[in-house]
Amino acid sequence: MNTLLLQPNEEGFSQAKTNLTLGRVVAIPTETVYGLAANALNPDAVAAIFAAKGRPMDNPLIVHIGDIQDWDYLVTHIPENAKKLAEAYWPGPLTIILPASDKVPKEVTGGLDTVAVRFPANLIAQAIILRSKLPLAAPSANLSGSPSPTNAARVMEDMNGRIAAVMDGGPCDFGVESTVIDMSRTPPRLLRPGGITPEMIEEVIGPIEIDPAVTHALQEGAVAASPGMKYKHYAPKAEIHIVKGTPAAYAEFVNKQKEEGVFALCFEEDSVEIPSITYGKREDPLSQAQQLFDALRQLDEQGAKTVYAACPNSTGVGLAVYNRLLRAAGFRVINTIKVVGLTGPTGAGKTTVANTWRLMGILVIDTDALARQVVEPGSSCLNALVTAFSSEILNEDGSLNRAALANKAFATPEGAATLNAITHPAILALTQQKLEEAADQGHTVAVVDAPLLFEAGFDAICHHVVAVTADRETRLARIMARDNLTEEVAKRRMNAQQPDDFYCRAGVSVIHNDGDQPTLIRNAQQWWTRWWCNK
Repeated sequence: MNTLLLQPNEEGFSQAKTNLTLGRVVAIPTETVYGLAANALNPDAVAAIFAAKGRPMDNPLIVHIGDIQDWDYLVTHIPENAKKLAEAYWPGPLTIILPASDKVPKEVTGGLDTVAVRFPANLIAQAIILRSKLPLAAPSANLSGSPSPTNAARVMEDMNGRIAAVMDGGPCDFGVESTVIDMSRTPPRLLRPGGITPEMIEEVIGPIEIDPAVTHALQEGAVAASPGMKYKHYAPKAEIHIVKGTPAAYAEFVNKQKEEGVFALCFEEDSVEIPSITYGKREDPLSQAQQLFDALRQLDEQGAKTVYAACPNSTGVGLAVYNRLLRAAGFRVINTIKVVGLTGPTGAGKTTVANTWRLMGILVIDTDALARQVVEPGSSCLNALVTAFSSEILNEDGSLNRAALANKAFATPEGAATLNAITHPAILALTQQKLEEAADQGHTVAVVDAPLLFEAGFDAICHHVVAVTADRETRLARIMARDNLTEEVAKRRMNAQQPDDFYCRAGVSVIHNDGDQPTLIRNAQQWWTRWWCNK
């Protein structure tokens, strides 16, 4: 079809109204991104949106209204907190999910019993909605999966010949899609971050939840309750990797990437020597939001094949930018933080080495502590353990009874393998999360203290590994004294662990601890100083 480029004048508004009334699709500007608008009450018109985008019809759409009163007939009821949010932030970049009325087609809700509603702040969008006298379903005006358009020219790149018309309203003010909050549940849950931040919402209605899919991939088989959750979104043709770390660490990393077709997606202040596209200032998330999608499209125009993106701060509006960039990258994240793994058999002195490094100001992540955290009541890990070993492993308050779990899990080799298969991935995932947080906080190095470092596969995330060892008789004496054990029980515990050569493998630094504690402390300090100077 011939796609008209309309101007926001009397003729343009008239043509937009005519096309929408006839069930056609018209791209309209909003303060966030351009949207593919069609009559939300007409299933055929809504189907035309999906056809234009090339998107599966199981992804819900947002219904745009032209007045704060116009959502009454789209939902079954409006809770008081939803009214408070609408009064505080409408018109604006906030989408509210509530139970849908029977007037909303399933094509709009993606088969769900809820509907997402928004009152946009863009005056051109408001005029089109009010003149057409229709609620408009309007997802972003791009081909499915590609970066959302923030000006009419970008819409025409994707939609020329696929829709009836594009209303040219100039560049969008904000640049990333609206915040989506599900008010059909208690407590309310943020499904997609945007210009209305979690902090702003909580100022009005109190505590909310943030859906894990905001910063992680939606679990396989899960239903997308909001646009932008289920599929890889916002992605250029190039393969993007987010690089977490300090500005200096980011620059050091990307400046080593000299291959043809490699680009940096960076901030204006970054000292980058390879081909690059910038997307705002490092400390200005609003500028990042405004420029991100256009920068992603420029990467394709420049012929980028692999892109290393500077990571935005994931607080406030920065959370929206981070969310979009994560999906553009397909959740590929590189940490520039250097990771030292610390391991060794019981009684060797690993804890002393870890404490020594802590006192030197080095971040030490204790995986034993994380192992307790992943099995807290209500956790998916604890639920999996109960499924595998029965509810007999629980205390009366629902917490894990470690002794009961040990009796069941270690009764057979198969039980031990099941225990490890459930807990090790959960601990590793939490460890990686802590490392990401450390990189965000500016740490350049961290130690992962893991007794089962090799067994659990933690060595895969380490740049270097240190093993603390001691001769068997020395370890036996220490364990007996430390834990008040008989020689027989202490030997049994030692026999359950790996031999020394398991730890002292190729590429591993070994700190032998056959002396007293002051000597071990001094050796630990010296090892770290040497390694840090030569890393």
